[in-house]
Amino acid sequence: MTDEFDAVLDAVGPRLRELRRGSGMTLAELSESTGISVSTLSRLESGLRRPNLELLLPLAKAYRVPLDELVNAPPSGDPRVYPRPVRRWGMTVIPLTRRPGGLQAFKHILPARETPAEPDLRSHEGYHWLYVLNGRLRLILGDRDLVLTAGEVVEFDTHLPHWFGSAGPEPVEYLSILGPQGERFHVRARYRPAR
Repeated sequence: MTDEFDAVLDAVGPRLRELRRGSGMTLAELSESTGISVSTLSRLESGLRRPNLELLLPLAKAYRVPLDELVNAPPSGDPRVYPRPVRRWGMTVIPLTRRPGGLQAFKHILPARETPAEPDLRSHEGYHWLYVLNGRLRLILGDRDLVLTAGEVVEFDTHLPHWFGSAGPEPVEYLSILGPQGERFHVRARYRPAR
C-alpha cells in the first residue's frame, strides 16, 4: 500500500506543473494568488517536496479543479466534465479536459474591445493548435501578423514568440489545444477526388 501512495504522491508534481503551464501562470503569479512561496511551488513541481493538504487546497482553488484531480483519485464513475471558467487578463478560458499532462483543450472567449490590445509576444515549451469558432483572431507568430476568421486553424511550436488577441471590435471565440514539448495534434484525413 505504501508503494501505491508513493506513486500517487510522486505524480502530483508533474500534474501541478502541467496545470500551471496550461493556465499560462508563472510561479510568481501562482505564489501571489495562493500565498505559497515560489521556492515551495518549484520544489512541489519538481518532486523535491511532498504535497500535503495545506499546500494542495490553495492550489486546487487557484486552478479551480477538484482536489481529487490534483492527486489523480480513482474515477467516481461519472464521465461528465464540469468545466469551470477561469477569467484572466480580460478573457474567459474554459478547460475542456480533466487530466493534466498530455494534450490540454480549452475554449477561449475574448471580449469585444474598442481599442486593440498591445501585443506582448511570449514563448514557452509545447505545441499549440487553434481553431477559430467566431469573430476574427489576430495572431502574431514570430515576424508574421495574421488575421484568422471562423473555421481557420493554425498549429505552431510555442518556442516561436507568439501572441493572439481580437482583430476587431467584436468578441472572439476559439478552441485551443496545447501539448507538451514534442506532442502535436494530428488530423487524419484522406483525399477524395471530386466525382
